[in-house]
Order: sequence, then structure tokens, then C-alpha cells
Amino acid sequence: MNAMLSEDWIYRLSKLDYAFQPIVNIHNGRCYGYEALLRNHAAAGFDTIDSVFDLAYQENLLHQTDLFLREKAFKKFSQIINYQAEKLFFNLDSRILFTEDYQEGLTRRLMRKYSLQEDNITFEISEKHNVCRTESFVKTLSVYRNRGFRIAMDDFGSGFSGLQMLYFTEPDFIKIDRFFISGIEKDRKKKLFVSNIVEISHLLGINVIAEGVETDAEFFECRNVGCDLVQGYRVQYPETDLQLLKSVYMEIRSLSETDKRNRKNQDQVLLMPQIEYIEPTLNHAKIYHIFKRFTSELKHNFIPVIDNNGEPLGVIKEETLKKYAYAPYGKELLRNPAFGCKLNSFITKFPLADIHASIENILKIYSNNENIEGILIIEDMKYVGFLSASALLKVINQKNLALARDQNPLTCLPGNSLIYEYVSNALEKTDVNYNLIYFDFDNFKPFNDTYGFRNGDRAILLFSDMLKKYAGKYNGFAGHIGGDDFFMGFKERPVEDVCKEIIKISKNFHKNVESFYDGKAIKDGYIYGKDRKGVNQKFSIMTVSSVILTLPDNRDEIYATDTLSRLLAKLKKISKKSVGSVCCANFIDLVKRQSDLMTSKTAIHPDTAENPAADKLYKHFTMNSYFIG
Repeated sequence: MNAMLSEDWIYRLSKLDYAFQPIVNIHNGRCYGYEALLRNHAAAGFDTIDSVFDLAYQENLLHQTDLFLREKAFKKFSQIINYQAEKLFFNLDSRILFTEDYQEGLTRRLMRKYSLQEDNITFEISEKHNVCRTESFVKTLSVYRNRGFRIAMDDFGSGFSGLQMLYFTEPDFIKIDRFFISGIEKDRKKKLFVSNIVEISHLLGINVIAEGVETDAEFFECRNVGCDLVQGYRVQYPETDLQLLKSVYMEIRSLSETDKRNRKNQDQVLLMPQIEYIEPTLNHAKIYHIFKRFTSELKHNFIPVIDNNGEPLGVIKEETLKKYAYAPYGKELLRNPAFGCKLNSFITKFPLADIHASIENILKIYSNNENIEGILIIEDMKYVGFLSASALLKVINQKNLALARDQNPLTCLPGNSLIYEYVSNALEKTDVNYNLIYFDFDNFKPFNDTYGFRNGDRAILLFSDMLKKYAGKYNGFAGHIGGDDFFMGFKERPVEDVCKEIIKISKNFHKNVESFYDGKAIKDGYIYGKDRKGVNQKFSIMTVSSVILTLPDNRDEIYATDTLSRLLAKLKKISKKSVGSVCCANFIDLVKRQSDLMTSKTAIHPDTAENPAADKLYKHFTMNSYFIG
């Protein structure tokens, strides 16, 4: 194998070593595999890792260099206990496939030497050398895949032709570049990018690896958007010492369990009874045995295919074998052992959905695939069963019925139980910033008494439509507490932006609800009515008072909902002192100095919000984490 390498090259390459960095299941912390990363390049006389392969390519030694290093990685990987349940992710320099001395079959020889199976090896490719869209490269990848190897697309998003490469290579894994993972919890554009890539990948039956995860916040966000695997310093640094590697990373498992408790996924409860287990076949089964199953089992026109670890590779469709059933000698051809070994070439990619995914996301995966019977469901990367289209519709109907029970019948907004759940989750997620808003109409009772309940309902519906529109625009939560009391919540939005928008909502509501009054009331600016004590007095045109309570990120402890409720009640009294005001406060600050809150009598009416004096006061209270604006 090393005949073409000089003694100097062999000596330098022998100085190189491989460090293994774990790739971990994001749901349970179990090690899924290791990426082999070259180390000691300086000791071997190379400036960088890339220069090892660049120099070998220039001297027409790239294939021999790769084989030397590939054997080094395989040998080290074979020393890991229980390697059968794990994978080695090995970076493949795409230029190798175009070298003059490239030969097929040498990788298999190395694998047999170290008792490895094709299921253990995943080749990572990147668009670094811009050859991945050529027809010959795609054909070579197909050969690798048909032999049972997996393909991972590395550093997705780092170049300009990633989507084209995704289209042509049809990988089994996508590794999202560290740039999009770094600070994802604070960057709306990164979150949008990654969530869409996850969605596209799952539509195509591809698993997603988040590369370079370094913090808890990045981990939680990657899990929330649906990534399947995670790799990075938060899990473990690359290690040359195999004794330091683990089969399960308990810290990651604990993080995931904490996230599961916070999210309380009720969708999974609805999904479980509807999942049908279709007996899968292993990817090394004989084609003729698959053909016989189709002739005896008529319920489904496909069979799921899994590898030795129970991971779905796709499905075998009945239609792909029909031409052999009706062709002369077709059945004899299927019985041929040489032909029967090529089951992988018959596998069709099939949409996947994790059992922890929301029903809405599963529906999105289904609706974006034409002519499919349903979706394969996985848990911890392993095949669980099949969710048919009819079962999915049944689950959606059950969820809609459950939601209807928790909705306000007039506005169809979530009611008190869902509001309580939202607030509880916000208090538990101490690393995330939330803004919780409480709304209460001013002078609603005299309006209702004067113009009747029907017009009162019109005013309530007018305001609820405004909240729905705003919450939908910024991915917020809007709820109806009851009567003229409403709630809204936002995650990771600056409080200054939220406050300005709430002022706009208040102004628009006041302006639009005026049309519900008669001409005289509009001209006078008020109506006569009785207050709650039964005393006649003037009441101005209806407005809405608001309380914005900010839960800053990186809080030290989890507070009780009762504490928050008491503070909201006190803030509500302050906002009511000036009709139509918006009162905004920092939750942590108020917990520490509730006595100061009760002595404050300052409020800013929305009509003064654009005045210089009001702006100055707004900024003053913002700087002190307590402001009324």
C-alpha cells in the first residue's frame, strides 16, 4: 500500500496522530460516533493540516497518503470498546477520487484487517475543492453508498454552493457550520437559517449534526430547532487518549432531560398510539427475501430498511421490484447471490420525523412530500415505526379538540391553563429573556352597560385581532384571560421594542374603538355611566392599560408564579392611575425593591410618548431597569 511513498513521507506521516471528538445524540447524550481529526502536523513538518494533503496532491501522492492515514484512523478506532455501536466520521479529500492511482476496494481491505463493518464508517465531504458536483464524483459516492458506507456533508453553509452540493450528493448527514451555531440563541437570522435547514434535511430523510456547540444556550436552541446530533467543546474536546472518551455523556443527557421537563411535550402522548410498527429489514438482507415479503404482505407497498444499529436508511418500494417479477428470468436474477448483495442500491430515501417533534412540524414534513403514504418515526436516531396519513390526521384532530377546550370561546385565543403553562415555562427557563404583558381595558364596563354586550364583544374581538397579528409577526404568544383582560408573551425580544409596539397597539385600539360610540359621545369625548359603586360620572372613550414585566436572561433562580402574579397586580394598579398608560418593569429589580414600586405614582400616557420630556423620562427609567412609558 505504501510502495509509492518515500521513506521521508512515511516518516513524516507516522508522526501524525488522530484525535477523536464525540458526536452525541442530542436527546440522550449517548455517543453516536467520533470524528477523526489530525494532530501533530507541526511535528511532522507541515504548516497546517490542509498543507499535508495539498503537498501530497502536488506530488501525486494524495491517494497513498490518504490510505496511510485512513489505516491509522481505522486501527485507532478499532481499539475503542463497543465500537460496533458507534461510527467513525472520516474526512475524505474529494480530489482523491480523481487521482491517477485511485483504486476501488482498498478501503474494504483495511476494514477487514481491523474487523470493521461498512456501517461503522461515514465519509465526510465538503465543497472545499469544488469537484462535488461533477458526474463522476456523484457516481463514486453512489458506489460508496451502495456498499453500505454513509456520507456526511461537512461545514454546510460555509460556502456558496452548499444547496447544489446537497442536491447532487444526497448525504445521510448534514453538519451545520459552526458560524451558524455560535450565538444562535441570540441571533434570529441564524435560528431561521438552521431551522429551515433542519426542515429540508428531514424532508429528504437526512440527519442533522450541529457542529461547534460550546454553551448550554446553543445546545438548547439546536435541540429546539430539531437537530439530531451535536458535536463541540460543550460535549468534549478532541482527545488523542482513547481512555478519555465516553459511551454516554451524562451532562448532555441531564441538559436534554431538563429541556424535556420544561417543554412537557404533550404531542408525543397523542402520537404514540397512532404509530404502526412495520417489520423492517436489515440492509444486508437478500433481495429475493424482500420480494417474497411483498407477495405475502399486501397491506403496505414498502418495507423500511435499517442498519445494524436500528437506524432507518430508507425504504424498499414494491414498484422497484415489479419489473423483475414480470421479466423473463427475473425471479432467478433476484435469487442470484451476487445480485442479492446489492440491496442498498434499491433503497429510496424516506421522510423522517423525531418522536419529540411537534405535530405541526410532522405535518409540514408530510405536506412537503408528494405521493407518500406517511412518515417514518425515529427516537434516539432509531426506527420506531410508521405514521400513516390517516393516523396523522387523527392526531391533528385530537390536538385541535384539546386546544379548543383550552381556548376562549369568543376570541379563540388560548385560555388560562395555557397562559399559566406559558408563564411557568418562562420562569423555569432562567437563561432566556422574556417579556410578559398584561392588558386591561379602561372604561369597559360603562361602555358595555350603555351599548350592550354585543358591542362589548365587538370591542374584545377588535383587540384580540390586534394581538393575534402582532404575536404572529414576532413569534409571540397571545392569550385571553377573560372578559377585557388579555395576556401576551415574547421570548428574546428587546423590551424597548416591545414597549414601543404596545404603545402603538394602545393608540390603534383607542382610535378604532371610537367608531363603536355614537356621534355625541365621539364629539364630547365621553359618555355618562355608573362606576362600580353605582355613582354617575363621565367616562372617556375606551382605552387599554398595559403592564410589561421583563424576565431578564441569566437569572439566578426559578421564581414561583405566585410571586409574578402579585407583582403584576401591583403594576396593574400603577398603570390604572393614568388611563391608557403602559407600565414596564424589570421582574428581578422589583422582587428586590417592591416597596419602591408601591410609592411610585408616575405614568406616561401613549399620547405623550413622542414628547421630548416623555422620551427623557422613558430613557431614565430604562437605565434604572424600571420605567413607565
